[in-house]
Amino acid sequence: MSKFPNNIFGIIQDDLVAVEQELYTIIQSPVELVNDISTHLVQAGGKRLRPALYLLCARGGNPRQEELLPMAVAIELIHMATLVHDDVIDNATTRRGRQTANARWDNHSSVLTGDYLFAKAFSAIALGAEKKMLKILTDVICSMCEGEIVQLRESFNPDQDEADYRLRVSQKTADFIAASCELGAMSGGLDEGDTAQVREYGYAIGMAFQITDDILDITASAEQLGKPVGNDLRQGIVTLPVIYALKNSPHRDELRSIVTKQNMSDVDVKRGLEIVHEADAIEYSYAQVNHFLQHARNILPVTLNGSLRDSLLSVADFVGLRKF
Repeated sequence: MSKFPNNIFGIIQDDLVAVEQELYTIIQSPVELVNDISTHLVQAGGKRLRPALYLLCARGGNPRQEELLPMAVAIELIHMATLVHDDVIDNATTRRGRQTANARWDNHSSVLTGDYLFAKAFSAIALGAEKKMLKILTDVICSMCEGEIVQLRESFNPDQDEADYRLRVSQKTADFIAASCELGAMSGGLDEGDTAQVREYGYAIGMAFQITDDILDITASAEQLGKPVGNDLRQGIVTLPVIYALKNSPHRDELRSIVTKQNMSDVDVKRGLEIVHEADAIEYSYAQVNHFLQHARNILPVTLNGSLRDSLLSVADFVGLRKF
């Protein structure tokens, strides 16, 4: 279930419970290994942010109830599938404090189960979703794949700038959260203007969410993250705090040397994180988070009712304060 405080998603709590139950139902397969891996992934939990935002934004109008659960489930299945594939690409062994599917089983089975989840997602909405909604989802999957490919291509490259980083974050994270909000607005029957604003809210939330993730990879404990600290640096993923430190730290040359190492030692990672901390890169990155969150708050349509607006504002507040 969601790791967000209950009061944030209180108005859709019953819907989220239904999503959780349906996730377990829809992943069922006659192949035992597919069931085992899929159940492991659902049990790993997560924030369920994307389906929650979809359901909240649908409350901005008069939603077609018959399409809410299938679309919310499809959105989470797509997210789960991308995480499985990411873990294989990154050779990750833990996520959310649990063994990844590839660590517990193997890469081939994990990739194929991710493909299975993608297929299940579109099976869930094949008969009820409008063509425009299907296109939004397929476009965002293409965007996520492009972002992941760019990230792989630019691994261990210290010459990236903030524009490169923002585009990558947009493709990997923000576009999907924006799409989740947009699809909710469409299900609720909001007009084009309000739908565009809701999408922009989701995009800003997504940018802030990913930048916070990248900050926490440097500042949080392994227990808080549920995965090793400094993992992005070790993988050669150049995030915003590192980009800032590469430009502004008096030890930028040393950091540059560390970033380019494809087999970093624990000492290298520790020193790299120290340089980032000393360069005020964390403070700078949090300032960018706050910029996006304030934009998210400001762009919400004035037509949204009080309780819904409060929930969406609370999401923005939580993203700025979260430690996991």
